[in-house]
Amino acid sequence: MNRRNFITRSATAAAGTLGVLASPWLMAADRKKPRIRIVYSLHAETQPRPDWPNAGFEFKPAMERITNALRRECKDLEFTVSTATGEAQAQEILAADQAAGNIDGYLVYQMNCWNRVVQTIATSAKPVLYADFQYGGSGGFLVYNAAFMRQAAPNVGFVASSKMKDLVQAVQCFRTIQDGGSVADFTKATGSTRLRATPKPGKLACKADDLKCLSTKDCLAQLSQSKILTVKGPKAAPPSEFLGIKIQPITFAELNDAWAAADKEEAQTLADQWIKNARKIEDVSRAELNNSAAMYLAQKAVMKKHGASGITINCLGGFYGGHIHAYPCLGFHQLCNDGLIGGCECDVRSAASMLIGTTLTQGRPGYISDPVIDTSKRQIIYAHCVASNKVFGPNGSANPFDILTHSEDRQGAAVRSIFPLGFMTTSLKFDADRKEIVFHRAKAVENDPDDRACRTKLGAEPVGDIEKLFREWDNWGWHRVTFYGDLKEPIYALADAAGWKVVEEA
Repeated sequence: MNRRNFITRSATAAAGTLGVLASPWLMAADRKKPRIRIVYSLHAETQPRPDWPNAGFEFKPAMERITNALRRECKDLEFTVSTATGEAQAQEILAADQAAGNIDGYLVYQMNCWNRVVQTIATSAKPVLYADFQYGGSGGFLVYNAAFMRQAAPNVGFVASSKMKDLVQAVQCFRTIQDGGSVADFTKATGSTRLRATPKPGKLACKADDLKCLSTKDCLAQLSQSKILTVKGPKAAPPSEFLGIKIQPITFAELNDAWAAADKEEAQTLADQWIKNARKIEDVSRAELNNSAAMYLAQKAVMKKHGASGITINCLGGFYGGHIHAYPCLGFHQLCNDGLIGGCECDVRSAASMLIGTTLTQGRPGYISDPVIDTSKRQIIYAHCVASNKVFGPNGSANPFDILTHSEDRQGAAVRSIFPLGFMTTSLKFDADRKEIVFHRAKAVENDPDDRACRTKLGAEPVGDIEKLFREWDNWGWHRVTFYGDLKEPIYALADAAGWKVVEEA
């Protein structure tokens, strides 16, 4: 018996003696390299429908680039590759691997947002590294990963970085298998590796901002006189209330009738104004601009009819379902510039948060976004296709903006706002059922021009612990609403007066 056979047989005997107490990797001791399965979680190699990053996006080059980099940089690991669209395919992969008994760990890459693959793979009890394909799978990644963190999933580590180097270093944590380490050793190693790669906090001193907020009493009084219209389906739901704000549902048909009746000359005049003020316009026709302007006039008309200061629309459902015939994005942009509320996706919590913040700050617009976290930059990036370009209010300075198509489907007209940098921002969301406000602050540091996902992308460095910022997404959903200004003191005062709780997520 040579030395290698002696060690292997001794390990096998030890595993039989120790039973469940033995390292789970001893049975793989006769293999030179731990075998890792990469599972790309996505709709298809060529994206068939609107979603992040965008319809028609070709994933194959991205997947090949990732796989080739890992094989090149991690030569002491062996990789095999699969794709899965959801739980059923994930279960098939897992069942085949369990039958073969030859997979030591998993890298699950969230390429599209909401495909539920990692949840099934995590039940394997094998070490799982969960990775975000940023501006592709970020929504699902943040929400699903927060759930793993809340459950203290013992076998799931994660990486959220735009740098390939950070992914490689996280994958190299699978070497703990080769060294006889436990699953806990693996997840601890991924966390330590991520922290080492995250830059130290930068200088968070900000440019002067002459923010003047209403008193808590006056703010609550104004909210009690406010109303938001919700446009969600063919039938209107019963009215409700949100921190004193009246929530009044109306139908798609009412909005669409107002769009059809909009004054064509007035719409053309507004479109002329957008053309004059935009830094550039790409792939959007004059007819589409007129159409968007007519939708803005329709929004203003139904708001005036119902005495509302805000409107939020199930925009994609309405447009794809043929209930409305223009994207509301540019209309929302103009409403926010006017000091009113135009909220995306019929998200009542976010639209109400916009109204509360705009009232509190005496006119500053809220910016609903789908955030992305990039540890390699120590940034949270607020991404959406609707944004004001008057972040200090209707009478404040204007920043540049572009008019582009809506990113997910490359249709309609939407906005890329080039936000001012160096200022403190506050991001939040109010929840009336829980009577809670989730809250963090960040310094605006970058406008990211990446073509994937939503058009406007404001990068900001969070005040506090970026690791803590990963933890609340399963409780609050993906959207946050961002305002320019440091609103910590007025938000706490408002919460105290209303009997609500503030959850500081960073």
